[in-house]
Amino acid sequence: MLGVSRILEHEKCESYLVFSGETALADSFRTFLYFLGLAYCFIGLSAITARFFRSMENIVKHKREVVEIDPVTHAEVIRHDKVWNYTIADISLLAFGTSFPQISLATIDAIQNIGNLYAGGLGPGTLVGSAAFDLFPIHAVCVVVPKAGELKKIADLGVWLVELFWSFWAYIWLYIILEVWTPNVVTLWEALLTVAQYGLLLIHAYAQDKRWPYISLPLARSERPEDWVPEETDSPKQETHDYEEFAEIIYDSEENKDVVDIFSVHSKNETGNYQTGLNVMKYPLYQRVPSTENDAETIDDATETVLGDTYFRRLWKQQFVDAIMLESKNSKKLDNIYLRAARIFWQLLLLPWRLLFAIVPPCHIAHGWISFICSLLFISGIAYIVTKLTNMISCVTGINPYVIAFTALASGTSWPDLVASKIAAERQTTADSAIANITCSNSVNIYVGIGVPWLIDTAYNFLAYRQPLRIQNASGLSFSLLVFFITSFGCITVLVIRRLVFGAELGGPRRWAWITCIYFMLLWIIFVLLSSLRVSGVI
Repeated sequence: MLGVSRILEHEKCESYLVFSGETALADSFRTFLYFLGLAYCFIGLSAITARFFRSMENIVKHKREVVEIDPVTHAEVIRHDKVWNYTIADISLLAFGTSFPQISLATIDAIQNIGNLYAGGLGPGTLVGSAAFDLFPIHAVCVVVPKAGELKKIADLGVWLVELFWSFWAYIWLYIILEVWTPNVVTLWEALLTVAQYGLLLIHAYAQDKRWPYISLPLARSERPEDWVPEETDSPKQETHDYEEFAEIIYDSEENKDVVDIFSVHSKNETGNYQTGLNVMKYPLYQRVPSTENDAETIDDATETVLGDTYFRRLWKQQFVDAIMLESKNSKKLDNIYLRAARIFWQLLLLPWRLLFAIVPPCHIAHGWISFICSLLFISGIAYIVTKLTNMISCVTGINPYVIAFTALASGTSWPDLVASKIAAERQTTADSAIANITCSNSVNIYVGIGVPWLIDTAYNFLAYRQPLRIQNASGLSFSLLVFFITSFGCITVLVIRRLVFGAELGGPRRWAWITCIYFMLLWIIFVLLSSLRVSGVI
């Protein structure tokens, strides 16, 4: 009961977040306010992740023009090749981007802790807790996302097995470092090896995707869709309004009731020619694209050349106009005054985030790269605020920082993973990206999220003190890893059983989908409960 007594008998917290007057408030009220701030930050993370996903769609669909000479006719033959391999896009862009809050938090924690012989507590604890959140709750959500009876399976089992191997090896490697080779310390070469293994993951996954001999698994691959994210089906009922001569605003009436933000689309007009416009949606989730990627590339390049800066300035301005709109055409048609008032209140709550994220340039500029980088910067900024809030919660309540890291912080920083996997499970015809984002995010968390911060601290300690980096509460972290291994085996076993019984990992009969969802959530609760009790000294 030592851990419980520490919580009950902790000293008054004299630190504050913004104003010194916070220390005069009751601890319970301060805790409530800080948790409220955490929740609001998580809402912001969800919104910016949606923009991040849209920009990534534009990056992945980009093609390059390749000119070849036909050996027979000696005529020029032009073909368009994909710039990005979809497997590499899942591991690098998707997994790295959605894990950026955890990576940012761990790196910020390491920089703040630089010069200290002991590593900070939030980074590793958050990443292990995030791994559990990725594996259990996100799988739970993805299983029930497909429509009733719809099945979505992994098309390339070979790539998934490679990603799964590196995901589990990451945590085995972490255990070896902390408990076997150099107990309770991390050396410079161990940190270097940790970071280098992310490159090995990329090479191995690419080799499996391309079926390189000797190093790839001899597993057949199901037919995969040509597009990373398939074209969305347009709503049959649409109301259009001209946006000067450059764009049109499309209000989806039936399918997209839940929307609130805008971004560019390309649609066909009555003559069959493509026309650039804006899709006003109630939540910034997806970008609708033309029927073929080649057409989209041609149109994007032509639009950028012909319309130039004027078009993009107007498009960017429209983002701010839509950010302050509290009601859409659909919400104005609601008969229930209470429901309409609730929607307006929710839009007012989101208004600061929407105005802030309107700064992010439209996602089709420079093939989405500018929007992608800006989204990551915002994610990093919110992660920093989350770090401060969790520090304050730990200070005010006396709860062990590792417990905060395993629970609130891990869940919040993994929220982008949840949003991205849910979008992939909804939009894509296979389960590859939805599940790959989960397994690869866990790998990225260790190889990059822990590797880079440890590399920073170990390099400084080696140069300044000729000392390794020491890990506080390594036994508690190792215990959490063991619990994670046991519970994750139960998760993967159920996915395999679903593949054998239903023919797919996601979807299927609603009853069994919900039973699987509840089972995954129970595994997560078991992990969180046991890990928290251990690091708090209760067990």
